[in-house]
Amino acid sequence: QLEAKEAEITKKLEALRYGNAPGKLTFPTKGILTSGFGNRISPISGTMRFHAGIDIGCNSGTPVVAAASGEVVQAGYMGGYGYAVIIYHGGGFSTVYGHLSKFAVSTGQKVQRNQIIGYVGSTGYATGPHLHFEVRINGVLQNPLNFF
Repeated sequence: QLEAKEAEITKKLEALRYGNAPGKLTFPTKGILTSGFGNRISPISGTMRFHAGIDIGCNSGTPVVAAASGEVVQAGYMGGYGYAVIIYHGGGFSTVYGHLSKFAVSTGQKVQRNQIIGYVGSTGYATGPHLHFEVRINGVLQNPLNFF
């Protein structure tokens, strides 16, 4: 019984340390991968820059869905991200959806996996309509492609 309690506590501590992914994520929009995670030549500056997420190219107005259930912790204008949504999924795990044209959710709202949260646009630092999608565990950027 003591071992079971210790295992439970260890599991909770590991979730706090490493994050607790909500299982496989749902791809957040229909489109094609146009830019991956990591170093790349920035289409804005033309210099080598770290790309914090992936870009999914598609038509403006294409629906964007929550990749997993959670709570909207921010829905607003976020500088280079333009109109963006951040969803916290628990266990240190969050997702970011950038360059939206409009929102379908607001800060503080609970959302379900596959629920429409906004629509693709080209707000912020964007050269055309696409979704910029990030995954963070305890604030640390992760390659989103590892979660699909």
